[in-house]
Amino acid sequence: MSSIVNKGYSFLIRPLQIIFDLILLCLILFAFIKTFNNYFYLYLITSWLLLSFFVKFYAVYRFTSVVEILILIFKQSFLVLLSVFAYNGFVSEKLLNTEQNLLFVATLVFFIASFKFIVYFSLRKYRKHFGGNKRRIIVFGNSPETKELIHFFNSKPEMGYYVQGNFSNTLKQNISNGISLLKDQQIDELYCSIEELEGDQLQNILNHCDQRKIVLKFIPNNSKLPAIDFQTDYYHYQPVVSIPELSLHQPQNVVFKRFVDVVISIFVIVFILSWLTPLLFILVKLESKGPLFYKHKRNGINYDEFICYKFRSLKKEGNDERLHVSKEDERVTKIGRFLRRTSIDELPQFVNVLKGHMSIVGPRPHIPRYTKSYAKKIDKYQFVFRHSVRPGITGLAQTKGYRGEIKSDSDIVNRIKMDVFYIQNWSFFMDINIMFNTLILLIKGQDNAY
Repeated sequence: MSSIVNKGYSFLIRPLQIIFDLILLCLILFAFIKTFNNYFYLYLITSWLLLSFFVKFYAVYRFTSVVEILILIFKQSFLVLLSVFAYNGFVSEKLLNTEQNLLFVATLVFFIASFKFIVYFSLRKYRKHFGGNKRRIIVFGNSPETKELIHFFNSKPEMGYYVQGNFSNTLKQNISNGISLLKDQQIDELYCSIEELEGDQLQNILNHCDQRKIVLKFIPNNSKLPAIDFQTDYYHYQPVVSIPELSLHQPQNVVFKRFVDVVISIFVIVFILSWLTPLLFILVKLESKGPLFYKHKRNGINYDEFICYKFRSLKKEGNDERLHVSKEDERVTKIGRFLRRTSIDELPQFVNVLKGHMSIVGPRPHIPRYTKSYAKKIDKYQFVFRHSVRPGITGLAQTKGYRGEIKSDSDIVNRIKMDVFYIQNWSFFMDINIMFNTLILLIKGQDNAY
């Protein structure tokens, strides 16, 4: 085990533990029923895996307490016992009587719990005395909560956290020095006091963490814990928040949503854009010079920039740096006004969806300079949360009327709130509902679609 951990393969610890537990399960069951030729093995293995996923039996981390592990063991053993009795209730031939079932589950739990604690305490000893299985971390911030967390890391060597540096604009080593360290050294985790970061710094940090696969966590002010449902872990008494594994982040849902995106995108590209593009090429060119497609940078998932496509709706000459198109904007061409009112100008973004930059439904992507402007007006936790998923061609905010020109701070605040609600409460049926409502709005039209 130590050689595996020492080589940086600590990600194998959990899979190996699962395999070992299943082997133990089979051996203990064999000791009771004296045969391997029985469907009960398959039933019990399947039940164990499903229940462990439900209970999060293997979600044990270096900061998990002994009490929390005992609670997990109790939940898992109770549900396994119920599944064993359920099996006996459905089969005519009883493999074990009631007393034997109780003894079997008790034996199973005893050995698996013993192995779990052996691994848990062995890793703690290994980290403390040999410096293995370590996490190189840096901390941004100089708040009381940040100092408490650093003290926790330094006073608990068995946790295996090694603070490589503490950076703050109130310290000799400032945030810019810390960002440089992110580029130059191998860092595993980054802890940020988000209230001490400016918008540009936060965006830069998110980009580096995403590119280098650095785990990013936030240290909240204890009196200002974020209102949205971030995952909160406690390192001793200090809360640390991170973006949770919501339904929209689960691998099976990511794959399914991506599958739907690809299928619909191919359909739109083949059966709509294939004939609409040459037609619009003629109409757009007849009214104004310039390319058919307007290409512009947008911020996507984890603030990554990508080139977003639209049918050009503005005159190429005389364009300026105004943030939004306003009502009766002289830059909009006649054909462009029709394209914008019907949202046909957005159809090329199905190419972005096919390329993986966007999804059909999700928060609308912002132009980078908008991102910097909006980040100063809204809660930073919400802004980070919003960029944890792929942006969409349409979204909940757009179907609720928050689209187009930002006339006041409340417009962007409400748009972000809608985006956060969508991410927290996502379901496939919500996506279907948003797509349907988008089609209805395209037919009826919206006052702010200009």
